[in-house]
Amino acid sequence: MTRIALDPFVSDLDGESAALRAAGPLAEVELPGGVHVYAVTHHAEARALLTDSRVVKDINVWNAWRRGEIPLDWPLIGLANPGRSMLTVDGADHRRLRTLVAQALTVRRVERLRAGIEALTNASLEKLASHPAGEPVDLKAEFAYPLPMNVISELMGVDAADHPRLKELFEKFFSTQTPPEEVPQMMADLGALFTKIVNDKRANPGDDLTSALIAASENGDHLTDEEIVNTLQLIIAAGHETTISLIVNVVEALQTHPEQRKKVLNGEIGWDGVIEETLRWNTPTSHVLIRFATEDIEVGDKVLPKGEGLIVSFAALGRDERQYGPTAGEFDATRTPNRHIAFGHGPHVCPGAALSRLEAGIALPALYEKFPELVLAVPASELRNKPIVTQNDLYELPVKLGCPFGHEE
Repeated sequence: MTRIALDPFVSDLDGESAALRAAGPLAEVELPGGVHVYAVTHHAEARALLTDSRVVKDINVWNAWRRGEIPLDWPLIGLANPGRSMLTVDGADHRRLRTLVAQALTVRRVERLRAGIEALTNASLEKLASHPAGEPVDLKAEFAYPLPMNVISELMGVDAADHPRLKELFEKFFSTQTPPEEVPQMMADLGALFTKIVNDKRANPGDDLTSALIAASENGDHLTDEEIVNTLQLIIAAGHETTISLIVNVVEALQTHPEQRKKVLNGEIGWDGVIEETLRWNTPTSHVLIRFATEDIEVGDKVLPKGEGLIVSFAALGRDERQYGPTAGEFDATRTPNRHIAFGHGPHVCPGAALSRLEAGIALPALYEKFPELVLAVPASELRNKPIVTQNDLYELPVKLGCPFGHEE
């Protein structure tokens, strides 16, 4: 089996994803840092593996880990071994840790956040309206980032004063370009910051999920301090990064498909269709690390060997022609059915999917209603991905907003 090295600079994600699909449903890949794992790259096989009890999250199953081949300063160590949380355990422990989070993020509970999300969106749009119409503005930094970060922070009870430090640390956490000598300190700093947040909430509880996790641990649900801290870090990281990329990717898709953008703005195509098609076609999460095989598992005509690591290549399987037909590589907001698995599948499906959809479903229509003349400030070919093999993330999204609706120059 030919090994495919994932590009740490993510210079051509579409081309890389096509190569992964062409290698078959199971591809042997090399992660940045020379770490060898397997990737599932076809939709049907991914669905099967994500519900297969022989594929687990326990890193101690990993041959390379047990042999001491994975250095603690590996840039992706925080994603491969993020500490004990619902992300890294299975079975009864997973259900125990996930229950409180899932209860807080049901569709009904998430819907209660609508008014707050609308207020945050409107505040961001008013701030954008103060920019000169012909002057480029980074829509990612000024709109796509603040909304999900503020929403997830409010949900978890994180003070806005911590946002700059969180942004700085998460930039290093996700990047393949973080110098190895900085990785241990970065991990320690993240742990210290989230421990501080948990300790502050223990002293001054509020109406937030962190306080609820602490209360549950004190009422007999047996959450350890480590589990609370790691769960907080997991939800903050996943809860804002995915939605940032989703908002950015929808704008990029619409601006590079003007016929469909026109139909969306005319009401001929619904925003739900745009969001779901973007999740499939230009998924916010390119690869998810990492699961481990407890025995040899047949995947198509290949075998995932016992003790080997498995990543799920969502960017590859989102354009799988076996699932979506010959137009899988095309953006089509009218596509139906569109049964993608961009938020995962099985026991570890993303509990924040409803929240991410709600935020995008509020923010994007409001953005285009306010700025219907929005255009990219640079050619789409000049947009550059950040060096993050797990997130489909641009450095920036420069746009020109045009005259806000209802205003005249």
